[in-house]
Amino acid sequence: MILYPAIDLKDGQAVRLLRGDMDKATVFSDSPAAQAKAFQDAGCEWLHLVDLNGAFAGEPVNGGAVEAILAETSVPAQLGGGIRDMGTIEMWLSKGIARVILGTVAVEKPNLVRDAAKAFPGKVAVGIDARDGRVATKGWAEETDVLVTDLAKSFEDAGVAAIIYTDINRDGAMQGPNVAATADLARAVSIPIIASGGVSSLADLQALQETGVISGAISGRALYDGALDLQEALHALKP
Repeated sequence: MILYPAIDLKDGQAVRLLRGDMDKATVFSDSPAAQAKAFQDAGCEWLHLVDLNGAFAGEPVNGGAVEAILAETSVPAQLGGGIRDMGTIEMWLSKGIARVILGTVAVEKPNLVRDAAKAFPGKVAVGIDARDGRVATKGWAEETDVLVTDLAKSFEDAGVAAIIYTDINRDGAMQGPNVAATADLARAVSIPIIASGGVSSLADLQALQETGVISGAISGRALYDGALDLQEALHALKP
């Protein structure tokens, strides 16, 4: 199972939100690029980047910070937030992002996900963010009646590289991930599932790994707070 250290970008800084609330942001670093380099130096295999402003604006906002991270690191990075058309997908991939994450458009423009996955094999992931099993979009500001499992299954044959599943109620709350719901989703589809939201201890990571069906986990606040030591976690997850 791959551990993805998260860098959430708001106004050019690395922050963490509490349950997706932009008004409840804690700034952890004024230099996201330096933070990314620190994660790489600790041994991470991937980085998980989110343009929070972009998720609300519907277009890239923290591009400068993302490009600085790419310049400072060599490990692959996946990016979500404000990526809602083919031009933006192509732009980020051309700049060196290894994988784009499509969230809101997965609900509103599913054919864009299919077209992008076909055009860029292995470079397109779907971000499914949910409250109580139902999908939320536009930076989690809007809730839908779409069920997580239904949305995931609709991309079963699309060729997407992964699904990042976030339980919004757990995100940034340091209360542990929703292991059962994430494992159920992983068993329902053949697409690799990456767990996000609430991963705050080594025990959380081991619980996800022990399901045997979850391919990755994203952690942010716990790494910044020191509740989770990245090097120790990476060592523990090695096969």
